[in-house]
Amino acid sequence: MLVLAHFCHSAVGNLLFGTFLADAGLSHADPVVPILIASIFITLGAALGGFLMKWLKQPAVLGELLVGLLAGNLGYYLGNPTLTVLREGDNLSRIASLALTSSYSIGEATLKILPPGPHTDLLAQLLAGPQGQTYITVYAFIDIISRLAILVLLFMVGLEISLVEMQRVGKYATYVAVLGIVLPMVLGMGVMRLLHPNNPLAVDLFVGGILTATSVGITARVLRDIGRETTEEARIILGAAVIDDVLCLIVLAVVSGLAVTGAISFASIAIITGKAAVFLVASLGIGIWLTPKLVRHLANFGVSNLKLLFGVSFALLFAWLANVAQLATIVGAFAAGMVLNSFFDREVEGASLHELLSPIESLVVPLFFVWMGIQVKLETMASKDVLIAGLALTIVAIVGKVAAGWGCPPTMNRLAVGFGMMPRGEVGLIFAGIGRGIGVVDEGLFSAIVLLVMITTVLAPVLLRATLGAGPRGTASTELPAGSHH
Repeated sequence: MLVLAHFCHSAVGNLLFGTFLADAGLSHADPVVPILIASIFITLGAALGGFLMKWLKQPAVLGELLVGLLAGNLGYYLGNPTLTVLREGDNLSRIASLALTSSYSIGEATLKILPPGPHTDLLAQLLAGPQGQTYITVYAFIDIISRLAILVLLFMVGLEISLVEMQRVGKYATYVAVLGIVLPMVLGMGVMRLLHPNNPLAVDLFVGGILTATSVGITARVLRDIGRETTEEARIILGAAVIDDVLCLIVLAVVSGLAVTGAISFASIAIITGKAAVFLVASLGIGIWLTPKLVRHLANFGVSNLKLLFGVSFALLFAWLANVAQLATIVGAFAAGMVLNSFFDREVEGASLHELLSPIESLVVPLFFVWMGIQVKLETMASKDVLIAGLALTIVAIVGKVAAGWGCPPTMNRLAVGFGMMPRGEVGLIFAGIGRGIGVVDEGLFSAIVLLVMITTVLAPVLLRATLGAGPRGTASTELPAGSHH
């Protein structure tokens, strides 16, 4: 902690737009220099946080988030101007947009966008100063990279999901998935309505939607670590998490659309749900039918690095099409992964697309979580309302997923299944980041959700180990009743 504090006070202050940039950046330095320094800081922070968490046998995402959280808050408390500005996140985009589209200066735009107070005055002064443009440039770069990282992450999740396997996971996985969506969403909306009765319904819906998320990657890693990945509980957990991912994306599309349009009606819900369903069905159907033919023709041309180039372009195309359909871009990236899963690696020789993308994932995806951590303002948790909301949402988030385990037959370890569905991890952070970007999730609520994500992410591995225990790989502890499909 002391080392990090010293780093935030000295190294970040000097390297991130400190005396180095003040001397070199105003006249002749390459404008990419500040971006290079910021990238080095975030990349090293992500690597350090991930390493420490793996050493503690916790998910790496938790360490990346904690490094960002500590760096952002220590930098702010120690008076580092760069981190003080960057903590504002998407507010910087709104400030820059207002300044560009009006007669306001960047400092005046800051005073218009943010609530009045000493902190806003400080930000206005910093942004109006000689380094103001540099702060905006670095923010824009990190923000774009983090958005691309989300697409990469969801595309790779899709690559791990076989449509054939989805059909074989059985009715119990479907029961667990549906309960794991409905219960947390209803409970989360109820808590929000109880604590903040004057909130718009769109806010309650979005928070409920965030609680539906499940981070299958964290659970899968724990199951492998303890040698229980072949048990029936593990199959139900992973199968349910796959279905949960698809349903969560539809929920995200619905609540995001409602939040943006402001229209809350059964008709608008039906339209948005219909768009999401049609897009997924059409993209999967057309993609599975057309893409193999296209890939075979391209393979005959001997294009260098065809697998990587086509795979990434395909994911970006589907993300763009999802945006055209007024859905979240991550819906398209996820669908693209599922399309390519079933045939791509068989049709094109060489390493698998997942292996080719792993270095890119290792580089950019951790940046997203460090960036999310930097934007967490711990001072907002000093509010009693924020703490109460965070703890209440955490409780119902746990209860909702654990109760979903009762969708399994009584012969199975229902608690283990529920605990396996509990971690929100990166999925919850993605949802919270999207909500913050469209203005539904404010600073206090964002911090409360990060608290929720951290608690569920830490507890899930511990509780899974306690309920399933360690065992030899390949050992199945229970069997599904006759007639089930898996």
